[in-house]
Amino acid sequence: MPMPSGLTLRQTLPVWWKIAFLSFGGPAAQIAVMQRLIVEENGWIDQERFNHALNFCMLLPGPEAQQLAAYLGWLMHGTRGALAAGIIFILPGALIMLGLSLLYVTVGQVGTVEGLLFGLKCAVLAIVAQALIRMSGKVVQGLAASMLAVASFVAMFFFSLPFPLVILAAGVIGLFLFRDPARIDVEPDELPTMGRRTWLWTLIAWLAPLALLALILGPQSMWTELATLFSLLATLSFGGAYAALAWVAQFASESRDWLTAAEMLDGLGLAETTPGPLILVTQFIGFLATWRDPGTLLDPLLAGSLGAMLTTWMIFAPSFLWIFAFAPQIERLRGNPRISQALRGITSAVVGVIANLAAWFALNLLFSETRPVDRLGLDFKLPIGTSIDPWALGLTILAGLLLFLTRLGLVGTVLTMAATGLVLHVAGVI
Repeated sequence: MPMPSGLTLRQTLPVWWKIAFLSFGGPAAQIAVMQRLIVEENGWIDQERFNHALNFCMLLPGPEAQQLAAYLGWLMHGTRGALAAGIIFILPGALIMLGLSLLYVTVGQVGTVEGLLFGLKCAVLAIVAQALIRMSGKVVQGLAASMLAVASFVAMFFFSLPFPLVILAAGVIGLFLFRDPARIDVEPDELPTMGRRTWLWTLIAWLAPLALLALILGPQSMWTELATLFSLLATLSFGGAYAALAWVAQFASESRDWLTAAEMLDGLGLAETTPGPLILVTQFIGFLATWRDPGTLLDPLLAGSLGAMLTTWMIFAPSFLWIFAFAPQIERLRGNPRISQALRGITSAVVGVIANLAAWFALNLLFSETRPVDRLGLDFKLPIGTSIDPWALGLTILAGLLLFLTRLGLVGTVLTMAATGLVLHVAGVI
């Protein structure tokens, strides 16, 4: 499917802002929102091309949903489109996280928004469920694909196998499982132009702050250590935020005393209830680290804000580098039969991955207590039925009814659920 003719970057910006403000609930929900608005409602990208981009982004380190936004933006409007979509995707969450960090160290609590965020989380769970149903019907075709999707879910949910292993295994299995895929002819002029040195300038922009900090403050400076840590995280964070945050939290709270373990949990809670990638919790770490050690020339709140911005830059700049360096080559491989076989396997597995994320989200939203199961190779958590939150369950069902049975739409449902949660919180119910 060729890119829509006559579609300007300015025309797409409201949709990217809508995606950014609705990107609650982790990558599963974020990908679901993108598919809904980009593929289904506007038809700017077809399902096959969306899947191809998603499969590639799943293999990259860093936040896959933000990279998917940059990839789709590049497909439609080249380098400018990638920068616009990728930056807009993280901007609302980054600004909200910075505001919450400032409240955290000044006011000491952010309880006034708890009800609103509670309603949003219930809406997000319903959105993920709807996306899972729709995506399953479109991309899981045949018994083999269905079995691979189920196997991926079982591997991740019941056995806690690492995400990269599941995705790579699905690609290898797809080479043998799916035979004679239809060849896709890709015309060269369908691809947007990419400056030959775009990736190089992105690399320089990413590492320049680290080099300047090391040169001016020295390699042992806390600011240099902060930039170095999150540069490494950006290149090693395969398997989602949770896979990498464990060692980051240990380093920040135990090796460097940048924050306490309890503060790390607070930051994780804030990140889980704001739009944007969960990896934005690193901004909270950077804020507290530089707020506590601002240096002699900086106000603590200013230092914390600069530390938060530095952290965000070091984490997200590489996401653009991967897209600029590899996306043109990945697009040209769409017509390769062997690549199509492998990517069809990954596409099937992605449905299982999203199902796993949806199950994890439901487990943590609907139940306050769980029981670990660790025997015979199994490693998962079972909900304790008596700990179910009736209000969370009720609001999630309400959000599902609004999505499936009314014409309220995605934005209307989200706003309704946020308002409902706020009202219940003010009334003292939740």
